[in-house]
Amino acid sequence: MGCRLWRIDLRPVVCKHDLMYFEIIGDIEDAETIAVGSSIREIARLRKHYGRGRWRKRKGVATVRLADGSLRYAELHWYEATGIGKKEFKIKRYLD
Repeated sequence: MGCRLWRIDLRPVVCKHDLMYFEIIGDIEDAETIAVGSSIREIARLRKHYGRGRWRKRKGVATVRLADGSLRYAELHWYEATGIGKKEFKIKRYLD
C-alpha cells in the first residue's frame, strides 16, 4: 500500500513507501468545501504548522502533470485558510 501524498510546490514528500511529485496545469474546477474548522481531523496540526486561520478542507478537479511527464485528470483535496493560502495538495483519484 503506497502513500498518497503529493504537493503542488514540487518539493519532495517523504512517505513510508514512496516519493512523488505533481504539478497542477491550468485552473482547479468544481471546487467545493468539504469541511470547516473543527470538522477537519487535522486542524490542530494545521494550526501548529501554518498558524491560526479559518481553515477549510476543499476538493476540486484539475489536469495534473505527474513526475513521469504524463498528464492526468484528477480529483484533488487540499487545505486553505484566509491569509495563509492553499496547502498540502493531494491526488485522491484519477478521473480519466
